[in-house]
Amino acid sequence: MRTSVITILLFAVVSRVSAQVPDTLKYKSLDPYYFHLNYLKDEKALLIDVRENFEYRKSRINGAINVPSSGNIEFAADTINKELHLYFYCTTGFRSKRVAIKFYDYGFRNLYNLEGGIAGWRKEGNVVERKRVHDTRRTTNERKERK
Repeated sequence: MRTSVITILLFAVVSRVSAQVPDTLKYKSLDPYYFHLNYLKDEKALLIDVRENFEYRKSRINGAINVPSSGNIEFAADTINKELHLYFYCTTGFRSKRVAIKFYDYGFRNLYNLEGGIAGWRKEGNVVERKRVHDTRRTTNERKERK
């Protein structure tokens, strides 16, 4: 009797663990060279900067859109085609890994993370865009006041 209870408990634990997908299988982390190479070759690629808006406005990888990790990720996921291959980055790679996992949970399967983030990108000598991005959240009156 005792052996059968232990066997059942062991089976339950093993089957539960095997049903979970490890985070490392939900997305692929690539070093800056391969991240850039894959992104350039990929016809279905979308480059996503998950840093906060103020970080994005300061500098970003050319062609990236901004979807802050602190924002409504579920809403963003609803507006993006699940067939696209998503290339995420942040400052060091921590936030972008978390966002990639969320997108996996929303049904996306072609997810890539920039290992080392934009800091690693710069360290490898890659260029970042520093041109000012207009903040679309400002009202017309705020824009008039600035002039």
